Amino acid sequence: MTIAKLLSDLEAGRVTSRALVDQAEARIAAAGTASPFSTVELDNARAQAEAVDAARAAGAALGPLAGVPLAHKDMFERQGARMGRGAHPSAAYVAENTAEVLSRLDGAGAVDLGRLQMSEFAMGPTGMNHHHGAPPNPVVPGAIIGGSSSGSGVAVAMGIVPAALGSDTGGSIRLPAACNGVVGIKPTPGRVPMSHTMPLSWTQDCVGPLAASVDCARRVLSVLTGGATRAETQETGPLRLGFDAGDFACDLSPDMAQVLDEERKALVLAGHADRDLDLGWLGTLDEPANVIAMGEAATVHADRLRAHADSYGDQVRTRLVQGAAISAQAYLRARQIRDIAQGKIAEVFRDVDVIVLPMLPDVPPQIDALARLEGASLAGMISAMTRFARPASVLGLPAISLPVAWTDRGPLSLQLVGAPCSEDVLADLARTLETASLRVPEPA
Repeated sequence: MTIAKLLSDLEAGRVTSRALVDQAEARIAAAGTASPFSTVELDNARAQAEAVDAARAAGAALGPLAGVPLAHKDMFERQGARMGRGAHPSAAYVAENTAEVLSRLDGAGAVDLGRLQMSEFAMGPTGMNHHHGAPPNPVVPGAIIGGSSSGSGVAVAMGIVPAALGSDTGGSIRLPAACNGVVGIKPTPGRVPMSHTMPLSWTQDCVGPLAASVDCARRVLSVLTGGATRAETQETGPLRLGFDAGDFACDLSPDMAQVLDEERKALVLAGHADRDLDLGWLGTLDEPANVIAMGEAATVHADRLRAHADSYGDQVRTRLVQGAAISAQAYLRARQIRDIAQGKIAEVFRDVDVIVLPMLPDVPPQIDALARLEGASLAGMISAMTRFARPASVLGLPAISLPVAWTDRGPLSLQLVGAPCSEDVLADLARTLETASLRVPEPA
């Protein structure tokens, strides 16, 4: 299910928006306890759909997403809606305003099915939730679903919606995209408005789409950016593609290493130039990135943490307490390291247009494998999962995660990272990777 196909069917009269809502309702009901939704807003969705159907029948001008059902992570305010944010029920509140991103989707004619599950307060790369659990992975039995935009990735992978809204601070769009075999775009900070959106780390937070295809993702992103990014693919001239030849893109599974090599060769055959880069220094950004993110998150949660510490899940509470202990000197030093690193990556992008990296070192890990780990071993596994996501976040770069191969163990995804505001270049290249000639077909 793609947005282009849905729009074609809607415009040709082969289906109505109300019928699409009914189909989504049936899929959600069939999922039962495996549903990725925290709250389904069917009455509102039906009203929106019927209004679009009436406008289409009357020949009125329609928005670029008119009648297409979408959903969003439970952290974007809608006036009058109860906001859960993946937290303990005591933290819920009724929103007084509507997030600008939801207003833009409304203005484009999209139909809002409701709010999707997420990691507690958007903190957690596995997608597991201390308070609410998590839906199962719909494409890799027993695997994690990724977080923190966990429900967004699952809803798209289940075919309930062609795209869903998520947020990304340290990989929270790209990781669930990789775990569920869908596309995820983390835009440049500032490209998409953050008003009335739950903050985590205000210098790294971004809002973007998870989607069934690159085309679906960029159509939604174009609406979110107010047209600052293109909704359609264009032919690109030869690009200079950078691949790590140092010790950053290391410790890959044989399958991932093979796929990365094969895609590099295919892109060269398609006319692009490849260049070796020494990106080992990106691995040194983990600590300053964490200091910045947790220092800012602890500031956001300071009052609630003091008054209601017991309402937080153990892992989230521990991370926030550690964040509260970060000194001003340590935080400012981490910001200084980031400033220096941003200058260094700008030099890299003078020589290349796009950096090609793995998204995960392998297919998404199994829940049982994580459950057997504790302490340093668990921390090491989580660090390996987020290793390739972190640099784009802390450096303020746009990035796209997309599946490029499917194995009998699950999807393998690559990540395209570009200079600030290069989302169109990344999406054009991602569409090339997505074509049948370069991608192993997804199993039926």
